[in-house]
Amino acid sequence: MTISRRVTLFDIANALGISTGTVHRALHGNPDVNPMTRTRVLQMSKNMGYRPNMVARLLSQKKHFRVSVNTLKGTTSFWDEVRSGIGEEAQALGMHAEDVEFRTFPRLGEGEEEAFEAAMAAESDGIILFPSRPSSLRDWMRRATRPRIPVVCVSTDAPETSRLAAVSVDTMASGSLAADLMGRFLNRKGKVAVTLSALAVTEHAEKLAAFEKTLKSLHSDISLVDPIEDHDVESEAYDKCRKLLASHPDLAGIYVTTEASMPVVEAARDAQLLDRLTIIATDLFPAIIDQIRDGNVAATIYQRPRTQGRLAFRVLQEFLFHGRGPAFRVTLAPHLIMRGNLDFFLEKRASSGTGARAAAAANDMPSDFAYWNYD
Repeated sequence: MTISRRVTLFDIANALGISTGTVHRALHGNPDVNPMTRTRVLQMSKNMGYRPNMVARLLSQKKHFRVSVNTLKGTTSFWDEVRSGIGEEAQALGMHAEDVEFRTFPRLGEGEEEAFEAAMAAESDGIILFPSRPSSLRDWMRRATRPRIPVVCVSTDAPETSRLAAVSVDTMASGSLAADLMGRFLNRKGKVAVTLSALAVTEHAEKLAAFEKTLKSLHSDISLVDPIEDHDVESEAYDKCRKLLASHPDLAGIYVTTEASMPVVEAARDAQLLDRLTIIATDLFPAIIDQIRDGNVAATIYQRPRTQGRLAFRVLQEFLFHGRGPAFRVTLAPHLIMRGNLDFFLEKRASSGTGARAAAAANDMPSDFAYWNYD
């Protein structure tokens, strides 16, 4: 894999015919730089793909920050991937392993507040967290605001809180895509259901809303039954799906908005309905790969967890080092994976071996995500 040389201040200066000192001052917002020159420097740096060397800047400024990462333990590899992305980005930016403290809680509503309190007690300079209970986060955020601790949400948003930013997959695109696929798989008729962890989780509520809206607009003959909340407990997901299938033996499809797709597959198999049920899952892990190969799962919508983690850390780092926060909710376009492109996707992911993973993940970032996109 060929990695292109990093663009430097000298390259930008040569392209514009100005001094490197002027480029440096323009990129750092020095008021002595002519506004026209600053605009030219910023545009040229963007065109050339310039990224500041944060490792060198960290060392020169001798700044050290402690970051707490509070996330769900998870039942598949999703959260491991998010945490790996955070760790890789921290390492790429020159931070030490001890500067990033990972705190996990076992399931929704259990241990989340304790993890937040531990981060506060450790005098963390910033927090990355999964807000499974956004309403409760408002109170926690008030406590974090006093010592000015920025909070970045990952995987889902926490609206109406003072969080710095939220990094997630585009939930509306995910739900809409699942609905249109379902409609086409079912020839625009039938009865379908949606499973989610909890309606209180913004990510899941938005996916459900987009799914329902798209069905109504494009596939109005498909009916949607009441959603199932499994609270991220596999046994609960299995039991509720068995009851769902018993109550609706004519159910034609299920959209799983979370990583808990295997209990749904197992419930359908045990009910002897798997061969006629269209299942659209979320994310990608070894067990679901086998189900896609066997045709038991029609498609899965990959949420790019590693990239979510890298972006969440980068947003927090930008604020801690430069006081800049995004003027928008940072969202990633989901990847649709089906049996036809499964092997291609897996081969592409495997080709970026461990040594090149950081570079590959960096290339997976949104092309317009850069430090100049901040207020």
